[in-house]
Order: sequence, then structure tokens, then C-alpha cells
Amino acid sequence: NVQALLHQHPKSNKGMLSMVDHLKRLCIDHYFQDEIDNIMDSSVDLLHSDDLLDATLSLRLMREVGYYVLADDVLQKFTNDNGDFNLRHSKDLRGLLSLHDMSHLNMGEASLYKANEFSSKHLKFALQYLEPNLARYVMKSLDHPYHVSLRQYKARHHLSYLQNLPTRHTAIEKLALAEFQMKKLQHQSEMQEIKRWWVDLGLSQEIPAARDQVLKWYMWSMTILEGFSFSRYRVEATKVISMVYIVDDIFDLVATQEELCLFNEAIKMWDLAAAESLPSYMISCYKALYTITNDIADMVRKEHGLNPINHLKQAWATLFDGFMIEGKWLSTNQVPTSEDYLRNGVITSGAPLLFMHLLFMLGHDLTDDNNDHILRVISCPAKIMRLWDDMGSAKDELQEG
Repeated sequence: NVQALLHQHPKSNKGMLSMVDHLKRLCIDHYFQDEIDNIMDSSVDLLHSDDLLDATLSLRLMREVGYYVLADDVLQKFTNDNGDFNLRHSKDLRGLLSLHDMSHLNMGEASLYKANEFSSKHLKFALQYLEPNLARYVMKSLDHPYHVSLRQYKARHHLSYLQNLPTRHTAIEKLALAEFQMKKLQHQSEMQEIKRWWVDLGLSQEIPAARDQVLKWYMWSMTILEGFSFSRYRVEATKVISMVYIVDDIFDLVATQEELCLFNEAIKMWDLAAAESLPSYMISCYKALYTITNDIADMVRKEHGLNPINHLKQAWATLFDGFMIEGKWLSTNQVPTSEDYLRNGVITSGAPLLFMHLLFMLGHDLTDDNNDHILRVISCPAKIMRLWDDMGSAKDELQEG
């Protein structure tokens, strides 16, 4: 039924673009990629619309699918000679919401800084005059903008909004509800599997000082790997994430400097025999880490014909070296430069190591031809994650140093 809606040919692409937006926000767009591509290709003219909603919605959706569109050019007609937005747009609620969403795709453009300021100001002012459901939607949009939030969590919120609109999209709503239910059952099954693995592993009992938050760590995998076909990868990625946290806590809270040096050397050797001289809790951690990594390498070899074990071993060794550098800074009261801190902090976030595992699981290889490109693809989100994580942990972890 939804597919039939997308194959209609209305006089204007306006309604079709709005429908594409709903599908994306409800996380059901993956069923209709061909139809969405066709709609996007035929909606380029809406970028030049005099309607704020049409222009900003098409601008955001075009950028999301990879079109190169200059925001300053599109938004120019809605501003005065000073580049400030015309006040007549301050009453256009849907246009303001769309402008606010668009402003978070800013790549350093002056018009989008002003768009964020203008839309935020007038949406906040409008809250007191809106009926409760709409006011709640606007408040959530301000607090958790679409582009800097997690789609799966925003989807429920968007469905509630659709259900309160005068014109209902019944087929889309039914499909979204069915998708929610299927995903819920699948994620519950994955969480049960991960919980069993974690309990059987026993590291939380053996290392009481370490964090015991495996279901929280699963949320990471759940949000970066969407789709039913990635179930096995979500489970394996959660195991990798769990080991990063355990190793981090061993370095920060448990081990002596001498034990850490031995641990670091053993990881470089990548041999279970090398761990025999370590304390028992480190041996258990080493065995778990070793087994998980080799299991993932075997899976990649069977599914994609690649052998990533050397890259994965090196990624673990790099992470351990990064933790050793942080420990040295702390033990000697050395304050690194911001550049040195961030360079090493990107590594100790664990993100490059996780992305390395993910890329191989998804069938990408590291070659001489693509090595630089892949490493840049990894380092940019890792840097963002490091900075966001630091801002959060400064408030809630209270770790000394």
C-alpha cells in the first residue's frame, strides 16, 4: 500500500517529498529506495521554491542522499540584505521546524548559523500558543534535533506526531508499527544472547571494579548497524565494545604499572602462552579478547574471503599503546598539548578499533589503494566521538586525571 502511494504522480512533488521525509523518520525508507531515488531526482526544482518548508525540506533531503547543494544560495530569498531571515517567516511553524532541522547540516555556512538562531528563537516563542501534542513535538525537536539524534529513538516520537495530524497516512503508520514490533523482538533476542555470553564470560565477577553495562554497550551496536541482516554483526560488535571498556577499566582502575607493561607486551605477541605470567583476571580478559577477535576473523574469512587477523591484532596493539601513553601522562603529572591529547584520545576512544572490526565484517578490505581513504573515514567519526565522550564523562564519570 505504501509502495502504491509512492507510485502516484501528483501535479506537485511537494507531497511526495513530505512522504519521503516521513518514511526516513520512521526508519522504513529502506523498503523503498528505488522509489525514493526517483522522487528525489524529480524534486530538484523545489530547491527554488518560495515556500520555506518546500525549499528547506528539499535542501535537507538532497544533502542526505549526496547532492551538492549550497545552503546560502537556497536560503537567500528568505533573508533581507543583511542576511537576516524575514520576520514574516516567524509564523510558519512547519517551515521553522524544517529550517531548524536543516540548520544542523551546517558545513560552516553563514546562512545556516542564522537559520538555527532564527528558528530556535521563534519555535520557543510559539510553544506557549500550541496545543499540547504539537507543543511536545516542537519541544522534542528543539531538544533532540533530527540530524544529531538517533533515528530509531526518534521514530516513535514522529509516529505520535503523525497520528495527531488532521490528514492521516494510515498505510505508513501500519507499516511503521509492524516494523517497530519486528525490530523490538529481534533486539530483545540479541540482548538475551549477549547477556548470556556476558554472564558466562564471568569478567564482571572476576574484575568487580570494571563496568558491568553490557546492555548499554549493545545500544551502540544497535544504533550504528540498522537492519535485520546485521543481527550477527551487532552481537559481535557488542563483544568488541565490551572488551574495550573492560581493558579501559583495567588500565584506569585495577592494574599496577608493571602489570600493564606485561599486558601490553602480551597483546603484541598475540599468543595465549604469552599471557601465562599475567595475573589471573588479566589472563581471563586476554583469552576473551583473543577468542572474540579470532572468531570475527574466521567469520570474515568464511563470508567475504578476507583474512583480517593481522589488521585486527594491530588495532588492539595500537589501543593498548594509547592506554599506556595516557597512563604515563597521569603517573608523571604531564599535561599533553591539546593536539597530542586528541591524537591519542581518538585511539583510546576505542572507535578506530571497533570501526576496523565493523568494516571487515561488512566485507571491506584494507589495501594499499584504499588504506588512506579508509583511515580518514575511521578517524573523523572517532574524533567526534572522543570529544562528545569527553564532554559527557567530565560530568558523569568523575575519573581523577
